[in-house]
Amino acid sequence: MPENALLIIDLQSVYLPGMYRPGPVLDRVAALADRARGAGAPVVYLRQVVPPDEVPAGADPRELLGPVAPHPGDVVLDKHSADVFLDTGLAELLRDRGVRRIVVTGYSTEFCVDTAVRSGLSAGFDVTLVTDGHLTSLDDDPTALAPEAVVAHHNRVLGAIGYAHHAVTLTRAADVPF
Repeated sequence: MPENALLIIDLQSVYLPGMYRPGPVLDRVAALADRARGAGAPVVYLRQVVPPDEVPAGADPRELLGPVAPHPGDVVLDKHSADVFLDTGLAELLRDRGVRRIVVTGYSTEFCVDTAVRSGLSAGFDVTLVTDGHLTSLDDDPTALAPEAVVAHHNRVLGAIGYAHHAVTLTRAADVPF
């Protein structure tokens, strides 16, 4: 039984207009999902429940982006906060499947991805953060960090976190073992 599970966080069509250069990340995440499935590892989608007043007219807030859409056998869990473990049943699902390490990808780097890494450690999992498998938003604020700097900063900071029995490993998508 595979000990790794791939988490794909908030790659929803409603967020696409604000994503910074999503194409390459979506391609890498789709390839990772195919590799995980091929190895028999769980592929788990975490989908943010978007308040109705934040949804553009005609948009489906639950729709996952086509390139990374779930396949039969994948798990899709809805969440109501930045924390993928809070009230989702994720930890129990992973433990029931013998998972010891979560492989974290998705959107957005500084919110849900960051929180997933930290909460994963607290929930008792080792964590692999896919350094080229998460992305941030465009930001019109002239004082904001550039999107590349946001991703690089979080890779550095999250990679330095470790607990007594669990750690974060930084790995490029092409090098993630399943």
